[in-house]
Amino acid sequence: MRVALLFAVTLAACAPRPVPVTVAPDASAPAGFPERDYLRALEAGRSIHRVDAAASLGVVEVRRGGRLAFAGHDHVVASHDLRGWVDAAAGRADLYLRLDQLVVDEPELRAAAGFDTRPGEEAIAGTRRNMLERVLDAPQFPYLTLRVDGLKPAESGEARTDGRPVILATAITLHGVTRELAVPAVLVETEGNLRVSGDFTLRQSDFGITPLSVLGGALQVQDALRLRFDIVARRLGGRG
Repeated sequence: MRVALLFAVTLAACAPRPVPVTVAPDASAPAGFPERDYLRALEAGRSIHRVDAAASLGVVEVRRGGRLAFAGHDHVVASHDLRGWVDAAAGRADLYLRLDQLVVDEPELRAAAGFDTRPGEEAIAGTRRNMLERVLDAPQFPYLTLRVDGLKPAESGEARTDGRPVILATAITLHGVTRELAVPAVLVETEGNLRVSGDFTLRQSDFGITPLSVLGGALQVQDALRLRFDIVARRLGGRG
């Protein structure tokens, strides 16, 4: 009995212990962003992932419509500054981006979207200004936030060798409006990293946004937007 007890105590002493990690809060996060939940988990030694903004990308394809659509351009809007946290064990994530950091019509992203024209620099600047001020009302609503409250395996679709197909239960807040969406994605888990990618469609009108329109609607932006994302998160904390 004493031998067994001694053996158990020895194993417990040798087991990996939680490694607390301290990370400074992100001063640029929106008010009410639940970063503190993740920081407390890190301080308690739990394994938490932080989004790597430099390795992540969000892209929105904006397409023209109306009977004079031939006179306009399709556009690509990108975020290279996605920030946030992932608690993989809880199936939870919280991310945000600043709308004033969005970039419009980068040549390589236009090519990837299949757009074979390129607006001039003045036109691009005008598009960005209209988007932020007239469409998104960014001075009043400066952020887009996304919350993931769980995931489940995708029930259908082709088998993938490059990851696990899942459905993310998300809530997206934009322009002061929150909408819940089931977003298909592919999840890849490697040592220390998570990577999730996918694409989906949302309508601007669902968020109280009126798509830009000129000439009585003869030239307009389509309501539906295609969003593509490739998000990488690095593990912090865990057991040492």
